Amino acid sequence: MTAPSATATSTAPSMAAAFTGAAPSTAPVGLAARPDPTPSPGHRPIGGAGGAGRHGMLEHVTVRAASSVLVGRHRETVALRDALGRARAGEPTTVLVGGEAGVGKTRLLEEFAGWATDGAARVLVGQCLELGEAGLPFAPFAAALRAVLRADGPEVFAGYEAEFAPLLPELGRASAALTTPRAVPLSDAPRGYLFDLVAELFQRLADARPLVLIIEDLHWADRSTRDLIGFLVRAARPGRLLLVCTYRTDELQRGHPLRPFLAELDRARGVERVELARLDRDGTAAILADLLGAEPLARAVDDVHDRTQGNPFFIEELAVAGDPIGCAALPETLRDLLLARVDRLPEPAQRVLRIAAAGGTRFAHDLLAEVAGLPETELEDALRAAVAAQLVVADRDGDYEFRHALVREAVHDELLPGEHARLHARFAAAIEAQPHLVAAGRAPAEIAHHWHAAHDHPRALVAARAAACAAADRYAYAEQRRLLERALELWELVPDAADLLGMDHLALLEQTLDAAVTAGDFSRAITLTRAGLAEVDVDAAPLRAARLLDQRGRLMALLGKSDGSRELDEAYRLAAGGPPGAERVRLLADIATHLVKIDPQKAARVAAEAATDAEALGEHVALLSTRIALLCHGERDLTGGLAELGQAAAAARAAGDAPTLVLAMVFESDMLCELGRYAESAHAAEAGAVEARRVGISRSTGAYLLSNRAEALIALGRWDEAEAVCAEAARIDLSGVTGLHWLQLGAGLRLARAHPGADELVDRALTFLNRPYLWPNHRLPLHELAIEAALAADDKVEAVRAARVAVADESLPRLPREGWPVLSAAARTAARVGDRELAVAVAALATDLPARHPAARAHAAQVTALLAVGDQALPAWRAAVDAWRADGQPYPLGRALLALAEATAAAGERDETAAAVTEATEIGRRLGATPLVEAAATLARRVGLRAGGGAGADLLTAREREVLRLVAEGHSNSRIADRLFISPKTASVHVSRIIAKLGVTNRVEAAALAHRLGLLTEAAAPR
Repeated sequence: MTAPSATATSTAPSMAAAFTGAAPSTAPVGLAARPDPTPSPGHRPIGGAGGAGRHGMLEHVTVRAASSVLVGRHRETVALRDALGRARAGEPTTVLVGGEAGVGKTRLLEEFAGWATDGAARVLVGQCLELGEAGLPFAPFAAALRAVLRADGPEVFAGYEAEFAPLLPELGRASAALTTPRAVPLSDAPRGYLFDLVAELFQRLADARPLVLIIEDLHWADRSTRDLIGFLVRAARPGRLLLVCTYRTDELQRGHPLRPFLAELDRARGVERVELARLDRDGTAAILADLLGAEPLARAVDDVHDRTQGNPFFIEELAVAGDPIGCAALPETLRDLLLARVDRLPEPAQRVLRIAAAGGTRFAHDLLAEVAGLPETELEDALRAAVAAQLVVADRDGDYEFRHALVREAVHDELLPGEHARLHARFAAAIEAQPHLVAAGRAPAEIAHHWHAAHDHPRALVAARAAACAAADRYAYAEQRRLLERALELWELVPDAADLLGMDHLALLEQTLDAAVTAGDFSRAITLTRAGLAEVDVDAAPLRAARLLDQRGRLMALLGKSDGSRELDEAYRLAAGGPPGAERVRLLADIATHLVKIDPQKAARVAAEAATDAEALGEHVALLSTRIALLCHGERDLTGGLAELGQAAAAARAAGDAPTLVLAMVFESDMLCELGRYAESAHAAEAGAVEARRVGISRSTGAYLLSNRAEALIALGRWDEAEAVCAEAARIDLSGVTGLHWLQLGAGLRLARAHPGADELVDRALTFLNRPYLWPNHRLPLHELAIEAALAADDKVEAVRAARVAVADESLPRLPREGWPVLSAAARTAARVGDRELAVAVAALATDLPARHPAARAHAAQVTALLAVGDQALPAWRAAVDAWRADGQPYPLGRALLALAEATAAAGERDETAAAVTEATEIGRRLGATPLVEAAATLARRVGLRAGGGAGADLLTAREREVLRLVAEGHSNSRIADRLFISPKTASVHVSRIIAKLGVTNRVEAAALAHRLGLLTEAAAPR
């Protein structure tokens, strides 16, 4: 609503008066008792310099630009306080605070941080920078740790200053002065190791007093920052730490990288979301009352609320932008609203604000002075005006930031094209000349950002590659890849790009490919190999082409697109004809390593060729990984192989070849597990995982160590530990099939425990079966999982379908370790549904499948028992139980004990039945295997055992046994009534009771169960 313009320009009442209905006054509304007319901090006069004529306001009226009260956030405040209470109690807690721009996220956290500090908690704050996905890695953590360094000194880093230097470069300078150097040099400290150290530091801080870590503007976070947050939330989980992250919900359009990250965090334990909604009308009124110092008119509240829709920041801006009741000059768009107060500033202050906007939301005084080129007094006057207008606020370090990022965005968007390029170029040149003008470690990313924004393509190209190198030094490989891709985009725009970078275009592309693989971005890496192969001159550089083909073949298999054999065959052809030398030896060794899973015989031939060349050149180390891979595939003597593997590992350790050493530890843990030496396997995998983190390959080779450890822990019955390891693997967010092993193990574990999230994890794992290709050792366990999931859901049709697909897999006869569990699951299906054809197929495969090691022998005995009929069942199940005892895995032992209990019940061996049920129940309770415990209780009830497993009263009465016998013979209720001289209604009641007591769904199932458990015979005397 607006008034005639004449009123606005001549006799307009004051802003506060218009809102409140009070008479115009020369004294500030609500401040009559203040003797000094000078506005206090946090207040500014409306209509000051540059604004009186424009808005027609009385220059003495004072309205605060920011509300001093927190309105309408009681629920959110309680949620944050409760979260801190849980953190104080030692429960790792994370709160994700979302809301649109201006809704009050920062204001809420400022209030909460003050309350937490008063309650003896320590609060650290870090903010993500608006530099995009290729921006400064770990920026919020660097800010938080810098505050720790200032407060506690370098001693807080417990001697690991050099390892923390990628986050705080000033620590690198400090550590250089130490008299005793660290054993691990800075360049060898990998990202995973750094993550562990950060978590340990936060744990030490939280041990002293509860710690609140606030990370603002997560929508601007780089990939590395998200990875570290994920590590803290899902894997490290320091106690007495409350992690609070804010993000703009209106920024999360489709494809935004934060969307899947938030979805992953939602699945983690201890994570909750708090969504800030807009204020209602009463909330709008409360803010206006606080800003104006008096109750606003209802008409004013309605108008402001309609215009702002309850967004607190917009309410504040509108309250100082003009009179919504009587002024015709109200801003019509958000941009105009945000710029209204900027327009009131003196022109020099507006000019400085435009310069500052090019520098980012936060800017240092010295940097701004360098770029602005103004005398110090003029710059200070301009900044003082901006601070007085509450457009800019000063921090305790003497630097500045825009009061809200939306203000900075609006000012920056107003820059003319030439002005935009010129200012960003001045920022880039200033930081290049004086890197100390920005926080330590920020210069490369800032320079790359500003030259890119300035559209100075040659300088942007050089700066992008320099920033990529800096990102790699910080273990921010995803950001390294993005910066290198920016360099690739700029290449075509720079005629002398090769001279500037000192490399050809293909070399830059190869660097980008390596960064993508290291970051685990396999899909992008595949695309880069295609581009590289289109560019490489095969005749002039056959080894270069072969390397690209080798990488592409491996990536195709990792992503389940194909086995990669076509690419590997061509890579071998090119390498075999390439020039001899160390590069060729290493390339042949890599090709042989990748061929092992596809064609072990060919892999051996390629390895032999590489070995011949290596012997002549003395390049024996290059063959270590190939030697290890060949030891662990095909027909193998595991005991002898372990000894050879130990020798290869020792050689890798002596040569300082950490990746090959980790590979050896992967296969060592795997071999030990197959041999049934589960505790040794778990220990080897744990040691290997530490080494993998140390050398930064947790997302590739090291990932298998996590799943190998989980597999061994499951076999040992240490299921809680196994779940924690699977959660750690999930946090790494592995690409392609690298993460399939843990996913399959975790899904099986959840099935066995009847976990509410079992179906979701099972579905995720089984989707891999839809891929064009999976390595057989990955595919067969998924077949087993599909069968077990169908049986757990009592979906007999799906169980039979999955079992038939599994036994038809042509790789099963070649892989006994993976094949035997599949046959066990298929045999269980055949026995449950009475599928004779399936049973015959399983028996045929079991006849020829070797069973050399404890678990395989136990599965073989179990398959025999599942397929046994009549009198053969009892001795077969006794043999299966003995085999599982010898192997040592508690869960399959518990399942075998239940099957043995059914067989002994049918034979009338009640004492043996009771003992088996009791032991199975104890195993299930110890593991948390709810279905096993429930199955044991059901069986105990059916065969008339007490809850503890001892002999008790029979489940069925004598009359019910008579009725059940006739049901099993196929008689109807009427016929049963005739035979027993009772009414049909009474017969029906007996049948219903029998079905309920046996826990079955119909009379056919009741009859089958009665035959299986021997319920149709007279009870034998206890033995």
